[in-house]
Amino acid sequence: MFQRFFKPKKLKKPVDLSQLITDMHSHLLPGIDDGSPDLEISVGLIREMSLLGYRKLITTPHISSDIYPNTPQVINKSFELLKNRLEKEGLNITIEAAAEYMLDDGFEKILNRNELITFGQKYILIELPYFQEPPNMLEIFFELQIKGYRIMLAHPERYLFWYNNIEKYSDLKNRGIYFQLNMNSLTGQFSREAKKMAEKLIDAGMIDFLGSDLHNYNYLQLLKNSLYEPYLAKLMMQGEIKNHLL
Repeated sequence: MFQRFFKPKKLKKPVDLSQLITDMHSHLLPGIDDGSPDLEISVGLIREMSLLGYRKLITTPHISSDIYPNTPQVINKSFELLKNRLEKEGLNITIEAAAEYMLDDGFEKILNRNELITFGQKYILIELPYFQEPPNMLEIFFELQIKGYRIMLAHPERYLFWYNNIEKYSDLKNRGIYFQLNMNSLTGQFSREAKKMAEKLIDAGMIDFLGSDLHNYNYLQLLKNSLYEPYLAKLMMQGEIKNHLL
């Protein structure tokens, strides 16, 4: 009742992100999605992430059949360009490339071709359409798990068709789905509802991974702002975040 009327105060000191070690959700490969448009911006953003304490970045360009039909070949080409540039710059940070897959009509084709790009212990980052739950979502999740994939659901707090339906989230957790929270959601960047849902998922102890979802310098500033959010500190204190295992 108290929290309904009194917002928690911002932290006086920022949360230390160095304890995460790894970020597994970003759009830093130049020129292949709605993230960084060129090498200069990619290098600048990665330098900033290093200053925030990250030692490893797993960058995850969009793959969707209609807007960003990226392939492993396209991703690898952009990744090699970025990796070579980082080596020339002397940046002491590890970078890997995976993908953020939209669960759309083309996803099953990619799955059937065995072209999924994973990271860590066979994790795959999946996002859902924002307007409705895909009717075949649970079937595809089950098929992925049968094949040994670990499903990491990107920013579950942003799917407003599940807003306030904590039972849905509980069901997914019981099915072995990992939840990756966007830190920027705690600032209200995406919507007030996404911020509230993020806080509810933290209260319920359901978050497994923290991601930056870094696209550009505006996202970077909001990421820095999120470090003063009390719910981020609460999540870190729960001791359940698994970024360091990737």
